[in-house]
Amino acid sequence: MHDETTFALRCTYRLQLRPGFGFAEAAEIADYLEALGISHVYSSPYLQAAPGSTHGYDVLDHHSVNAQLGGTLGHEDFCMKLGKHHLGQVLDIVPNHMSVADRGNRWWWDVLENGPSSRYAAYFDVDWEPLEQKLHNLVSMPILADHYGRVLEAGEIKLEREGGSFLVRYFDHVLPLAPRSLEGILSAAAERAESEFLAFAADFATTLPLASQTDRISTARRHRDKEVLRRLLDREFQEHPQLSAAVDQVLGELNASVDELDTLLERQNYRLSLWRTAKQDLGYRRFFDINTLVGLRMEDDRVFHDTHALIAHWLERGVLDGLRIDHPDGLRDPQQYFQRLAQRSSRAWIVAEKILMPDEAIPADWPIAGTTGYDFLNCVLGLFVNPLAAEPLSEFYAEFTGEPTDFVALAREKKHMVMRDLFASDINRLTAQLADVCERHRRYRDFTRRELHSMVREVIACLPVYRTYVNADARQVTDTDRRYVENAIELAKQNRPEIDADLFDFFRGILLLETTGPLESELVMRFQQSTGPVMAKGVEDTAFYCYNRFVALNDVGGEPNRFGVSVAEFHQHNLAMLKRYPHTMLATATHDTKRGEDVRMRLAVLSEIPERWAAMVRFWSAKNDRHRVQFQPDRNAEYLYYQVLVGAWPIDAERMTAFMEKAARESKQHTDWLTPNDEYEKTLRGFVAATLGDEEFTHSVGDFTAEIIAAGRVNSLAQTLLKLTSPGIPDIYQGCELWDLNLVDPDNRRPVDYSWRRKLLCQLDELSAEQIMERAADGLPKLWLIRQTLRMRQTHGNWFNAASYAPLAAAGQRSSHVVAFVRGGMAISVVPRLPLTLGGDWGDTTLSIPAGQWQNAFTGESLSGGKLSLSDLLRRFPVALLAPQGE
Repeated sequence: MHDETTFALRCTYRLQLRPGFGFAEAAEIADYLEALGISHVYSSPYLQAAPGSTHGYDVLDHHSVNAQLGGTLGHEDFCMKLGKHHLGQVLDIVPNHMSVADRGNRWWWDVLENGPSSRYAAYFDVDWEPLEQKLHNLVSMPILADHYGRVLEAGEIKLEREGGSFLVRYFDHVLPLAPRSLEGILSAAAERAESEFLAFAADFATTLPLASQTDRISTARRHRDKEVLRRLLDREFQEHPQLSAAVDQVLGELNASVDELDTLLERQNYRLSLWRTAKQDLGYRRFFDINTLVGLRMEDDRVFHDTHALIAHWLERGVLDGLRIDHPDGLRDPQQYFQRLAQRSSRAWIVAEKILMPDEAIPADWPIAGTTGYDFLNCVLGLFVNPLAAEPLSEFYAEFTGEPTDFVALAREKKHMVMRDLFASDINRLTAQLADVCERHRRYRDFTRRELHSMVREVIACLPVYRTYVNADARQVTDTDRRYVENAIELAKQNRPEIDADLFDFFRGILLLETTGPLESELVMRFQQSTGPVMAKGVEDTAFYCYNRFVALNDVGGEPNRFGVSVAEFHQHNLAMLKRYPHTMLATATHDTKRGEDVRMRLAVLSEIPERWAAMVRFWSAKNDRHRVQFQPDRNAEYLYYQVLVGAWPIDAERMTAFMEKAARESKQHTDWLTPNDEYEKTLRGFVAATLGDEEFTHSVGDFTAEIIAAGRVNSLAQTLLKLTSPGIPDIYQGCELWDLNLVDPDNRRPVDYSWRRKLLCQLDELSAEQIMERAADGLPKLWLIRQTLRMRQTHGNWFNAASYAPLAAAGQRSSHVVAFVRGGMAISVVPRLPLTLGGDWGDTTLSIPAGQWQNAFTGESLSGGKLSLSDLLRRFPVALLAPQGE
């Protein structure tokens, strides 16, 4: 982490780079970001990604800058422009996986060409000795739209030549031919062309070491000799066209012969197969369920240094001040990774995209500044949710939809579903490893593979966190991990009484390193890498779209059962962060959030009026019955629709339809991504179009939203001020300096109108607090709050940077509606909560502040210390930030 004396971060601004908004476009807003008060641009990944990538997480090459964003020259200009405007840079990096969707990944290409003897075979998490004997020493390539034999017989797989290189093409997929398998092609062409050279080349190909020979000498020789062969062929084909013509003729004949082509394909270091086979037989670790994102073995020191060489260079040169580490839970040993990273970049600010469940903490041995802020996002959201609404909203949800209200049971069910439908190959691999372990322990060798499979699935389904961090190599088990494992085992026993309890206890002993050995250690580490994807896909990307009781709570790292956070709990969270992670990131919107930060704040208002909301939904549903077709969409989807519609209003049919289609596929109840139900989706699109084309309905939605929009904006301003002044480094997601009514990606990655924001920023100093509030629809109050608060952080960083945090308690009738604290003894933040219930009537509520003269950064008013009336303090602007007069 950064040394305290050089720590210059005060606020990051997240930019989603993509084709059309690359380095040049990002550089153009550097002056605007400086004027806003940003200290660091926080960029999405920009190493070379797959062609057309809109997010950068599908890295192809760790040694080059993404050409689609402007390449090396564009990057240099971008960095120079940032420096000119005193902006540092934080970069999002991806250590867990790489894209293999394009031949631009030369490491993976080498693996496909050379199998386990590839120089890069150890880079990727490939199982070269899987349970299926047919896949030994082969990479499974589930890229075919139909069964292999049918595809082959349809003539859809072709051989091609590029100079001295030979390829297999299946539509857009291109793969290399193994060098030894060229012998038949070259010898046939040699005979046809009467070429001694081609005959020699054919013989030479047979002398290459086998792909199964993985010793250092054989690997080096194979690589050297196959490259010599390729260069020789390339030269001869250019100089003697008759040779290339003979080879191409042979290729054409092979393409016309299904049997001969099949024989050749069987000699490759990969096995082409139907895409659906990935669910059961995939031989490599993926990022979640994405077959084209292959796991890296970051625990290998060579892999770490090779993938981080350019990043380290930028850190050493001062191009980067910090790193955001994507998905560390996918790594075999996150602690080891962060220690290596800290050693390589001791002055960098490092935050981890670690999703913490309620009451979970970052592992204490990670040398990082903190998380990317989902913990803060959900904690601050809870402040604005009325806990008294939990019961009436639950009752209405059950009544209106008929859906169960037990989220824990639903989450467990959906975790089982994704283990069956998306991660069967991963669970099969764990089962096979456990079977090997059981075979070495006589008391457990008679358990069937089916029993082991069921037991492993149930334990994963019952694990309450994304993963544990038991270190089998160092034989370390923390008390926290012990508690998570034991709780999961006991719950799994209760859920599956038909499975011998002794087997559960044996598995517990393995996971807690009470039963040890090389196979046991490997099982523990592999198990921990497997649980995170199940949680992410089962809960975040499935259960969160099925359980629609109150969707403001259904966001990354959220707990839908946790209805509200008290003021005391919020202060406790901030004090804990100040003690352990004073420089953690504070986020309220990211590229992964399900709804924009101000959508959530508007939806929070519904918790203040649950009965009124329920009545409104009943009214809308009755009116819209005429737009439903054969009882579709179902009531659960319809209820989601009304919540999101109110939260994002006004919204057009195109955006709303895109969201509902994605939500339906994610819920996997009527349709999904792999097997879309066209009829259901057509009905869903029709419902959205019909209702948004119904003026009576849209007028009603507009009228209802008008009742809560002001309170939602107050919540938004309160949330923003808390983020900007709580312990940590606040982040602003692109465009969120104005109201953020975006929905889940790709909606939240739409282009941002910076010319409009630049214009509004220039107008601020000409306006009074009242005039700013009059233009609330433009988002001016939020922009003003951010600009003024960041100015204070820039001028008085010592008030906020790891400075003290002291809660302030209000007194009077409405004291529970106040959240206030002082930072560094000098900056006082005051915000309201539950504003609709408050109704603007503070009554006799007061807040005591230290003696002296104070000034409100948002209104310019001077105030004397002592008891302040909340009515007076928040009369002109909904929130307050006080600093000593003259400071």
